Amino acid sequence: MPHLTRKLQGFGTSIFAEMTALAARHQAVNLGQGFPDFDGPDFLKRAAIAAIEQGKNQYARSHGMPVLNAAIAQHRARFYGLSFDPETEITVMNGATECIAATMLSLLDEGDEVVTFEPFYDSYPATVAMAGGRLKVVTLRAPEYAVDLAALRAAIGPRTRAILVNTPHNPCGKVFTRAELEGIAALCVEHDLLAVTDEVYEHLVFDGEHVAMATLPGMRDRTVMISSTGKTFSFTGWKIGYVCASPALTRAVRTSHQFLTFCNSTPFQFALAEGLVAGDDYFEGFVREYRARRDRMCEGLASVGFEVLVPQGTYFVCTDIRALGFDDDMAMCRALPEAVGVAAIPNSAFYANKAEGRHLVRWAFCKSDAVLDEGLARLRKNIGKLAGAVGTEVETP
Repeated sequence: MPHLTRKLQGFGTSIFAEMTALAARHQAVNLGQGFPDFDGPDFLKRAAIAAIEQGKNQYARSHGMPVLNAAIAQHRARFYGLSFDPETEITVMNGATECIAATMLSLLDEGDEVVTFEPFYDSYPATVAMAGGRLKVVTLRAPEYAVDLAALRAAIGPRTRAILVNTPHNPCGKVFTRAELEGIAALCVEHDLLAVTDEVYEHLVFDGEHVAMATLPGMRDRTVMISSTGKTFSFTGWKIGYVCASPALTRAVRTSHQFLTFCNSTPFQFALAEGLVAGDDYFEGFVREYRARRDRMCEGLASVGFEVLVPQGTYFVCTDIRALGFDDDMAMCRALPEAVGVAAIPNSAFYANKAEGRHLVRWAFCKSDAVLDEGLARLRKNIGKLAGAVGTEVETP
């Protein structure tokens, strides 16, 4: 791309856009991109409609409407025992994607390094590059995806500015243990590093517990805590994310935010303020419903013959495709929509070291039971058709 800045060379069309386009072209069941095919709760839709009808439709305050900032503070205190000042420590942005971008643009100087774990969400390397920084990775290897603290220590250098942690983790569904996070926190304190935590799946934990790194010793004022309402309330198109951080870090992050989107989606801010203070029955039911979807998906993929890596959280499950005789995730996923009628995401797209992920494929189970069942039925019926398309012999169960 001759007109693209050197910082972004190599960051072409995302794998999500490519696979979604293939799904549409071949009328495939899209089990790739991570958005629900159903709406969130009616009480939030009614709240948004009410806000629109009441004339709450002009620019929001740049760092968030007071009612939403207060609800975020209440949510943080309720679930994690963390106290954040709504005015000086909470900033509402256009989804977690902007939160990540604003954080990198505000905190990195040219040549600074961010250490994260691969596989990683695809905006991480792009936003670090936009800031002029460099991403260094430590690999989480299937099936345990355990954190190698020695490798993490070795990745820290004199230009390291921050460690970026995503838990619950997309794409592998790992929930970092308290011991792992304590080890990461100790390295942050020892080397005077910031922690940037992507916690958008905080309420989708099926096994284990979600530990907020900001709750650990020495981490409250060195953590940029990022989350989003899209995953928790199944309104991904509303794009309401937020950053919680110390006043000094907040002032820095707001500097970029004001020149990126300035503000966003006034009526949806009023609506989601009600969501964040919803009763326990909502959050418990939310997890219960998604656990059932996870189990449905895992059992179905196992029946096709995949080796299933059961996720502890999020709404994704990864499979080892070698169990069916495949060893190239990209080739398999590009052939799936036409040959089988289903779309998925190749995990190598989430790795700097592509070979580490080429035997893994990610499937999204944030879909209705009917869609999950149809996708699984197509896989069971048509998986043998991939042999010619991918150039390998498929082993069927």
